[in-house]
Parts: sequence; structure tokens; C-alpha cells
Amino acid sequence: MFHVDLLLLHAPSVYDFRQKAIMYGPISDLIPSSPIFEMYPLGFLTMANYLEQRGLAVRIVNLALRMMNDPTFDAPSFLARLRPRAVGIDLHWLPHAHGALEVAHIVREIFPEAPIIFGGLSATYFHRELIEYPAVDYVLRGENTEPPLYELLKALKARESPTTVPNLTWKSHGRVHVNPLSFLPSSLDYVDIRPDRLAEMVVRYRDLESVLPFNGWWQNPITAVFTVKGCAHECVTCGNSRSSCGLLTSVQHPVFRSPRNLVRNIVDISRLSRGPIFLVGDLRQGGEAYADNILRRLKTANVKNEIVFELFSMPPLEYLQAIDASVRNWSLELSPESHDESIRSVQDETVSYSNCEVEAVIQEALRLRCHRLDVFFMIGLSGQTRKSVIETIEYSEHLFEISDRRLSCFISPMGPFLDPGSRGFENPAEFGYELFARTLEEHRQQLVQPSWRQILNYQTKWMSRDDLVETTYDAAERLNSLKLHYRRIDPAKGKEVGEHIAEARDLNKRLGNSASNGPNPEALQQLRGEIFDLNVSTVCDKKELFWKRHLLNFKFGALFRILFRSVWKRLFRFNRHFVGRMRNQ
Repeated sequence: MFHVDLLLLHAPSVYDFRQKAIMYGPISDLIPSSPIFEMYPLGFLTMANYLEQRGLAVRIVNLALRMMNDPTFDAPSFLARLRPRAVGIDLHWLPHAHGALEVAHIVREIFPEAPIIFGGLSATYFHRELIEYPAVDYVLRGENTEPPLYELLKALKARESPTTVPNLTWKSHGRVHVNPLSFLPSSLDYVDIRPDRLAEMVVRYRDLESVLPFNGWWQNPITAVFTVKGCAHECVTCGNSRSSCGLLTSVQHPVFRSPRNLVRNIVDISRLSRGPIFLVGDLRQGGEAYADNILRRLKTANVKNEIVFELFSMPPLEYLQAIDASVRNWSLELSPESHDESIRSVQDETVSYSNCEVEAVIQEALRLRCHRLDVFFMIGLSGQTRKSVIETIEYSEHLFEISDRRLSCFISPMGPFLDPGSRGFENPAEFGYELFARTLEEHRQQLVQPSWRQILNYQTKWMSRDDLVETTYDAAERLNSLKLHYRRIDPAKGKEVGEHIAEARDLNKRLGNSASNGPNPEALQQLRGEIFDLNVSTVCDKKELFWKRHLLNFKFGALFRILFRSVWKRLFRFNRHFVGRMRNQ
């Protein structure tokens, strides 16, 4: 008897990270998860909701987080106790190329008859190579796969050939089939996030740890709502840009969630959590009327949670005023990438805004009730030199001078990979990039190199990999000093980060010297503890990304009601099953 119809597994970036000595560097310092990339994609929640609404049982297991939090956690033994009809593994972000395939091999050994299904943007890009791995049976292509996944599971249950399942790459008797990419929705309203599904899953499987989104989520319970899939912008390094989406799905225009549906999802989250809600995507991509409609509905909804807005271009100041009039608690995230306007225009040819416009937006937001404003810069851009990166840090000081403590700046290398499908990946010479990996297997091998310098899949004609590493540490040290001077961080924490950067720089040099003398696994293992300690908060304190905490981050009354309802449903189903058996006897 099957325990679940679909088991969704999220693998660590490198499966045996607990045994290997790998210095990941600052590749995850500016995202919620650690270098293990233990944060599973939001699509897990939409898939679970879509399938369970149609009577299928789904279980999410965050293997990466379980392995990270418990050194004794035995993934194969844990999986062997489950009985899935089918297994889904995400390969959305390419840093999972190693762990996802290793988990697939383990699942194949434990459940030789269970179909193994892959999905995600990276799986889509590499679908023809991915399907050739023995442990991979199916690859669902595209960003919107809930209905095709349902159709596939129905076909598998009926033992039918999946010839009509849209967006599917599959193999049968050694032959690869690529079904048409025909499921291309015009709206995201067909599926909701439904955070209460997670609470019900916890009760059903008596397993809280496996559904937590990332390490530290209890302290920083940020949730997200996708306002859009795809993008109207053309960032050179982004695998989800307009041209990238055209390459992967033949659709070169964004697909939006309607204002009514979007606000309903926000309200659903607010019923359970007091944490911030991040709106993924710039609302103004859908046009001024679209953004205005959302803001009017948010005003009526009167959600108390912090709402975090992204800006991909600089809006008229009236837009900020409309946000302030509609949302009680709000923050902004800006990603100008570089202070240099010419580099910025190469990075995204669809926008053109000056630093004066950036500063006007910042000052207007801080004049209003904006609680927090984060400005993100990147290292590794086309046309960017070491001198330019240092000038970006100098520009950050200017931003500190014209703002208050609500504003902070961050800088990080683009890593570990230049996104497959991006214009930089497809046409590296045009943008001054040199790639060290092109295939899925090559990236899989890159991930187990001992240092992040060797893991990087690119360098530019302006900066070698060595330059990218050294410039990152130089910029991080300078920016950390500025944050201390302008009181953006606590002095003790700033001192700790400064020491961390210096130690990471020294260790990276030692690893580089070791690599030049040939691989020495024994020496690497002796450095494991030191490497592990320096793999988090390399260029900044990761807690700088955390939002303000509440005394109680969750609304436990609503959670208890969900749990009670879930237990009652289980008892009702058990009672109905028991009565049915008694009657049959």
C-alpha cells in the first residue's frame, strides 16, 4: 500500500556535504538559505495544493534541511520507511545539480519501481541531458507544471503511456520522447499557495522538520507570493529574463497573478503568520493599472504584515506615495547591480535610469513610512573592473550619507554559476564572459571542488576568477567598515564580520596554494571544521537580512484550528473506513 501519491524531495546542493571539505564562500550570504541551498522552491507548495485539491496525497521532505540540522540523520534509512507511488525532485537552481542527482540514485535503489520526476528551470534547460541519467524517468519542462504533473500521475496510476501529457520529456525502452510544450497558462490564478497545507501535512505525517522552508525560518518566517512568472526585463546574467523564458518556453512575455487572486494569497498567509510577505517581481511590470489595482485591494484588506516590494526600475515618486497610502507596513528592495550607469544599461538593456533617480526614490521612500530599504549590488557584471567595484562601495557611502539607518547596502559575487539560458551563458563572448562549464555533468563536477574560486563557472575579460575572489573580499571589508561607521550594524557584530572576512581570505589563499600543488584530500579534511565555520556570513552578517521579529511570529490560534480540522478529517476518514470494513464482514 502506498503512503503517498507523490513524495517531493529537496536535496542539498552537494549530497555528501557533511563529509566533504568545500569552501563555498559568500555564494548564499544574500539569500535566506545557507550554502547547502536548503530552501525548497515555492512550487512545492503550489504543486501540493493543486494535487491535494484533486484527491492525491502529497508529502514534502526537505532532505537538505534534515541533513543540515542533524549530523546523524540517515537519508536512505529515512526514505526507506516511506512508500511513495512516485517521487519528485526539484532541479530549479543549478547549484542542486550534484545533490538532486545523487538523491535520485538513492531513491532508485530503494524504490526501483517508483517513477522519478524532475522539474524546475535548470531541469528544463538541461532536459535532454538530464533524461539520459539512469535514475531519471520524467522531466517536466517550464515554470508552470502543476496540471501536467497531475496528468502524468493519473497516467502512471492507470499504467498508461504519457504520450499526451504536456511539457513532458520521458523515456521508454531506451527511447527519449519530448512531448509538446503546450501548457502555457495566461494567468497564475489556476493555483494558490495555501500555507495551511503545510500545517495539515505536519499533522498527517507527524513531521514538522521536513516541511520547514529553510534553516532559521522560525526566527525569520518570511513568506513569498509570486506576482509573476517570467520577466519583462533582459538582465544579461539572469536565467529567467525575457529572452531566457523565450528560449525555455517559447513565451517572451510575463504571466501575472490577477490583483484579486494575489491579494487573497497575501491575506491567507497573514491569517497564519505575522512575518513579512515578499512580493516576488516588480508590480509595475504588469502596467500602472495592474499595480494600482493591487494597492487599492491591499488598502481594503488592511494586512498588518510587512509587505516587501521589489523595484526593477525606478518608478515615479507617486507610486511610492500610493504604496504608503495603501499599506501600513512596507519595505523596498532595489537592485541597481552597479553604481556605473553604463554597466547597468548593459546588464539590462530594457531599463535606463540615473543614479539621481535612484537617490530620489530612496529619499522619497524614507520620507514616507518605509520601514526598511535594501540596496543590492553585484560583482561579476559585464564591463565591470576591480576599480569599478570599489567605486560602487564608495557610492554606497554616498547613499549612507543621504539616508538614515533604515537603508543598508549589500554586495555579493554572482555565483556560483552564470545562469544557463541567460544571454551571458548563451553568448558569453558577446558580453565578455569565459565559461568553465556548459553541460549539466560539468556543473555537477564543479560543485565538489574545494573552493568557491574553483566552483565558479565563469570569469570575465575584465576580472579573472582570482580577481573576482579578491575583489569580493576587498569590497566586503570596505562595506563592513562603512556600515560600522554609519551605524548600520552593531559594533560587536561588525567586528566579528571583519574578522570573518580576513579569515576567509586567508583560508581561500591556502586552499588555492594547496590546489596548485595538486589535490590533497587529507589536508582538506583537516581543514573541514575551519571551512565549515567560514561558509556562512562571509561578506556580511546573514542576520542583516532578517526582518523585525515579533514576540509571536505565528498566529497559533489559527494554526490550532487547522491542526484540529486536520485531525478531525483523519478521524472521520478512519471511522468511515472502519465502518465500511465492518459492514463488508
